[in-house]
Amino acid sequence: MNTVERWKQEKHPLDVIEDVYEYADEGLSFDEIEARAGDGEWERLKWAGLYKHGQHRGYFMLRTKVPGGRLTPEQAEVIGEVADDFATAPDAHGGENQNSVWGDAFLDITTRQDIQMHWIEIEDMPEIWRRYDEVGLTTVQGCGDGARNVLGCPAAGLTDHECFNAQPVVDAVSDFFTGNREYANLPRKFKMTVTGCREDCAQSQINDIGLTPARKRIDGEEYYGFHAKVGGGLSDGPRMASPLDVFVRPEDTVEFCRAVAQVFKELGDRHNRGVCRMRYLVEQMGVENFEEAVRDRCSVDLRSRGVDRSESYTGDHVGIHDQKQEGLRYVGFNVIAGRMGGDEFAEAARAARRHGTDDATLRLATDQNFLITHVPDDGVKELVDEPFAEDYQPDPGPFSRGAVGCTGSEFCNYGIIETKNRVRRWAKALDERIDTPDDLDVVRMHMSGCSASCAQPQIADIGFRGETVNVEDADETTNEEGDAIVEGMDFGLGGSLGADNEFIDWVETAVPANAVIPAIEELFEAYVDERADGERFYEWNRRTDDDRLRTVMQRADAPVSKGVAQDD
Repeated sequence: MNTVERWKQEKHPLDVIEDVYEYADEGLSFDEIEARAGDGEWERLKWAGLYKHGQHRGYFMLRTKVPGGRLTPEQAEVIGEVADDFATAPDAHGGENQNSVWGDAFLDITTRQDIQMHWIEIEDMPEIWRRYDEVGLTTVQGCGDGARNVLGCPAAGLTDHECFNAQPVVDAVSDFFTGNREYANLPRKFKMTVTGCREDCAQSQINDIGLTPARKRIDGEEYYGFHAKVGGGLSDGPRMASPLDVFVRPEDTVEFCRAVAQVFKELGDRHNRGVCRMRYLVEQMGVENFEEAVRDRCSVDLRSRGVDRSESYTGDHVGIHDQKQEGLRYVGFNVIAGRMGGDEFAEAARAARRHGTDDATLRLATDQNFLITHVPDDGVKELVDEPFAEDYQPDPGPFSRGAVGCTGSEFCNYGIIETKNRVRRWAKALDERIDTPDDLDVVRMHMSGCSASCAQPQIADIGFRGETVNVEDADETTNEEGDAIVEGMDFGLGGSLGADNEFIDWVETAVPANAVIPAIEELFEAYVDERADGERFYEWNRRTDDDRLRTVMQRADAPVSKGVAQDD
C-alpha cells in the first residue's frame, strides 16, 4: 500500500472538511496543522478543494466545482467576489503586484470547467463556504482520489447541435458522487463527462467515463441515451477511451457511473500511484472483461449499443452564436490561458443580468473560456462593449483563441516552467507576427509546466511540456557548476480529438524557451506554402515527416536543437 493510501486509511478524507472549520477557528498555522494531523493532512485537504502552494507556505489554491460549467449570474458573482476579497497576495510576496500581468485577486478557469483561486488562507474558508452555500456552490472533492467535476457541453440546451440537453444528467451524476463516502476513496482521481451534443466538446475520449449521445429502438420505440467510453486520459501514459457495448438510458446514468466506480474501487491498483489511474485498469483487464465487471455490478439492464450520434469535435464556443431559442444569442468570450480578475468575473456576471433574460447563465468551457447566454439580439453589442470585456473579446486571433495554459511553476508543486504569463504573451505575439490562412480560425497551443498534462498538450495542434534545459555554448552560467540552465520545453505537433483523434507527436525535446516562437514562425511559413485546400495545421503536421519538421524548425535563427534536458 502506498503512502497516500495509508493516510486515507488513518482518517476518511471527507472528515477533513470539519477539521478545516477547527483549524480556522483556532487560527492554526501550517506548522501547527502538521503537528496535530501529520503530513497526510495536506493530501486529505484536497477533498475540501484545497491544495497547498508549492512555493508559499501558509497559502492554498482553492478549486470550485462547476458541473457542466453552468453558473447562474448569482453564483458567478459570488465566485468573482470571493476571488477579489480573499485571493490576495501578502506584501511579502508582492501584494497587488505579485504577478506582472494580473497582479493578484485573480481566478483561473480550468480545462475541467472548474474555477481555481490562489493565496487562500485557512482562516477564510468558513466565510468562503458560507457564501458558497447561499448560492449552491461547493469545493468538496474538487481535488483528491474521487469523482472530480463532471464535464458537459457548455452550450447545453442552447444549440441544434445537441440531440438532447444532458445538463440534468450532469447534475444528477455530480450530486450522487459529491460527498458520497462510499466513493470518495478511489485508487486515484475519477473523471467523467456527459453530453447530449453531437460535437463532443466535453472530450469523452480522454476521460475515465465518456458518455455521448446515441439512439436505440427498444420495444418498437426510439429512445435517446448514451454510448459509453472508458479508460481515457493524458499525463505520462496517454490513452484514448475504449467504447463499451452498452446503451445507457438517461435515467440509468447515475447507476452506470456508480458501477464503473465500483469496479475501479475494487480492482484498481492501490500500490503504485504512477499506474493507479483507471485507464491502466482498463488496459490490464481488457475492454471486454472490464465491461463484464461493470455489468456484474450494475443494478439496471444495460442494453447493447444503438446508433451513435456523435459526429465531430468542437474545441471551443468563442464568438457570437445564435441559440435555438428565437431572438437569443450566446457570446463566447476568449480568456487567454483562462486567467482573469475576480472583479472582472463578477462584473461579467452582473452584465449577464443586465443584458440577458431571466434565463441568462455564465458557462465555463474546457478551453478555459466562458459564455454568457440568453442575450437578446439587440443586447449583444452592449454586452461586448462592457468594460470587463475589453480584454476578452469574442473575435480573437487564432493563436489567442486556442491558447491554453496550466498553473505552472508560479504556484504548482510540479511546475518546472512559468506558463500563464508566457502563454498570454506568446499568443498575442504570434497573432501579430504570423499571417495565418483566412480559413484557419484557431491554432490550439497548449502549455503544461510539467509532464502532468493539466493543459492537455497531447490533444493540441502545438503542445509544450516544461523542461529545464542545459544550453550549450551560452554566454553566461546560472549555477555553481558553470552550466547555463534555462526554461525550456518539449515541443509537440499534430494532436486532436474527434473522428481523426490522435495524440501529439513530440517532435523536438528540450527546446529553450527563446527558440519556440522563431520555430513556430518557420513551421507556419512551410505550412502556408504546402497546405492543401482547407488543410488544418495539425493535418499538415501529420503528413509531414518528423525529420522534415525538425529541419524546418531548425531554420530559425535560434537554438532550437542546441539544448539538452537538465537532470534533476
